[in-house]
Amino acid sequence: MNPSSLLASCLPNVANNSEMKKNLLIIYVIFTVLSCNKNAENEKVYVKDIAGLNEAIQRAKPGDDIVMANGEWNDVEIRFVGYGTEEQPISLKAETAGEVILSGKSDLKLGGDYLVVDGLKFSNGSSPSRAVIEFAMDKDTVANHSKVTNCVIVDYNKAQRNETDVWVQLKGRYNELDHCYIAGKSNRGPTVRVDLEGNRSIKNYHKITNNYFGPRPPKGGPSAETIQIGNSYTSMAPSYTLVENNFFDRCNGEVEIISSKTNFNEFRNNVFYKSEGSLVTRHGNYCTIDGNYFIGDENSEQIGGIRLIGTGHWVTNNYFYNLKGKVFRSPLAVMNGIHKSPLNRYIQVTDVVVAHNSWINCIEPLQFGVGSNTDQRDVLPASEIRSERPIRTIVANNLIYSENRDKQPVVAHDSLDGIHFKSNVINNQDVAFKPLEGFISSDFSISKLEEYIYVPATNLSSIEPYAGFEFDQIKHDVFGNSRKENNSVGAICSVNTGKPNLMDVSEYGPDWYHKKPKTTETKTHHVGSVAELITAVQQANEGDIINLTAENYELNSSLKINKKLIIQSDGPKNTTIAYKGAAKTPAFEMNPKGQLTLKDIHLKGTESQYAFASLQRDMSSLYNLQVVGGEISDFDHVLLGYKYSFSEYIKFTNTKILNCSNGLVLAAENDDKGDYNAENVFIANCQFENIEKNTINYYRGGYDESTVGGNLVVNNNIFKNCGAKENNGTLIHTYGIINVNIANNKFLNNKVNLVARLWGAKNNSHSNNEIINSGNIVVQENLPLKLMY
Repeated sequence: MNPSSLLASCLPNVANNSEMKKNLLIIYVIFTVLSCNKNAENEKVYVKDIAGLNEAIQRAKPGDDIVMANGEWNDVEIRFVGYGTEEQPISLKAETAGEVILSGKSDLKLGGDYLVVDGLKFSNGSSPSRAVIEFAMDKDTVANHSKVTNCVIVDYNKAQRNETDVWVQLKGRYNELDHCYIAGKSNRGPTVRVDLEGNRSIKNYHKITNNYFGPRPPKGGPSAETIQIGNSYTSMAPSYTLVENNFFDRCNGEVEIISSKTNFNEFRNNVFYKSEGSLVTRHGNYCTIDGNYFIGDENSEQIGGIRLIGTGHWVTNNYFYNLKGKVFRSPLAVMNGIHKSPLNRYIQVTDVVVAHNSWINCIEPLQFGVGSNTDQRDVLPASEIRSERPIRTIVANNLIYSENRDKQPVVAHDSLDGIHFKSNVINNQDVAFKPLEGFISSDFSISKLEEYIYVPATNLSSIEPYAGFEFDQIKHDVFGNSRKENNSVGAICSVNTGKPNLMDVSEYGPDWYHKKPKTTETKTHHVGSVAELITAVQQANEGDIINLTAENYELNSSLKINKKLIIQSDGPKNTTIAYKGAAKTPAFEMNPKGQLTLKDIHLKGTESQYAFASLQRDMSSLYNLQVVGGEISDFDHVLLGYKYSFSEYIKFTNTKILNCSNGLVLAAENDDKGDYNAENVFIANCQFENIEKNTINYYRGGYDESTVGGNLVVNNNIFKNCGAKENNGTLIHTYGIINVNIANNKFLNNKVNLVARLWGAKNNSHSNNEIINSGNIVVQENLPLKLMY
């Protein structure tokens, strides 16, 4: 009770006692003075440089606010140690949210209790340590009850993708990452990681809430999760981390968007928007996955949903739309385990509940026994055989709707004898599928509530939901509607419900930061000389078009491509760029974030240079290349991807590639750690002639079966008189690449023993190829690859 209230409560009882009234007034004055003095002790300290900041941190007391002046803080290492209280935390704030920029080699570490960091932005640099923001000073000084809020980390990458860091590393207990925007991580390491090593960090009850995780480009290998909770060796520890109400926008780093590797974590009410991966209970047990949205894209087969490993998970009220991922990236992938699995492998799925979820227009949405490989017992060690199928698992009250007439909505990679199906409803548009007890075919319809959200337009109350043990604890649907009075199958129990407003991104991240990139008006540059071409490439804006109006351009130094550009011939005439630069230099040097489309150009070398190549070092971000039409001739390499470089896509279409020593070489990642130089390589309607070696050399070494790249399509091309100097006698090298399709090509008089050696156990295929005097295509069921675990 405050002094005023105390005085007011007492005065009526002492109305006739003037002496007591006087004493109470004195007490009131004393309390008021003490209270004012206490507030006066709380300071707002304004600091302009790192020296002032360090001094303010050293002197900080509970309730103090340290305010960093607006501007760029370059090469600052902030060590924020303090001990606030629940009522009076110590705050480190930007003078104006978003206008304090930490750049260069800057990072932030927190240690102590009840600390708040608010409004900072990290950009134009990278951490000098292994974390940008870390809730610990060292193993003995961690942060507890602390929060990082209203902050931004964007494109804050190490110089090369093999260099490892984490952008936010949570240690200690009861910490929060809240209303932040984090996007653009391209180097090795999770974006956010929860670390459970040591007693100080288990049973942590961290909260990762209301954040906007913007696009993360594919890394081309493992260790690129957006969130990782724990690791294999702490996977049996309790974490109790809550990941709630976040937006994951095109988080494509690797196959696992979220990798849960500890016990008792909760994932609630998140939106996964066109993110090429899945939420995965990779290790650990007893996770709750409730009320999440998984939104796919009709142009991608890489977007998944939920993949389950382990014991005791509850998967409820989740909504899956337009997902086309397969096997490990299926909308729901329930895996087989390994007998007596070690901590870092696959524990058998047991005692799991999958109930009241909805799959709308997903392909083969429910897959069980994923990863089963018992047919390979003769060639794999027993420790690698995933033979332990799911048991004691209930799949009930789910809803499946497929307007595309899915031929196999439930896929069994192994026996389903350990799974109990109850009251699941499916509309497969009258297309028959293998009968399965516990599935009810129903001719219900759906209606569009808003973009991506479809609800049952038909009342399904006639279908009695299964009442399993503790199913009464599933109290609400995905929209928050009560199930008590109006329960139904699927994630949505009420047809007449309010809009979820799914794509309202203003609910996530800082309100001061624009989540959508600014659009700039593209400009067309008409250039008639080499000087004008060089100037246009340097001065053009993102997405500009450069039209070449002359017939010939003699280029003596590399064009540096560090933005999105289209360079094309202006009209039907055959424009030639003759590159006469130094040996082993590229005509087009692909820099980080470079995206080049070259159209209808004859690119000619002098046999010692490269047509296209990445930087040899400091490829901090990916590049992309598309060649359409035209001709490339007389180069040492058509394309050379150096070590640690990476491309999301390489596309050559309708192009002649002639008289070169080497073709497309994407094989520099030879450490066998699972990395590779390009995610997608697409070659169609091209002619390769007189390429001496490495016509296509696309390599990935190191094997982790849950990583599902890269991807190679070679379709409707002609390969003629190639491979004369090929060392190993194979025309198209695809060693370790997971998805390969070689179809409808002509191979004529190539001086090789093999056109290709394909990996039979993976998604490698060939069809309708004409092969004359060029060896043949062989399929090898299992390749001898180095395991990465």
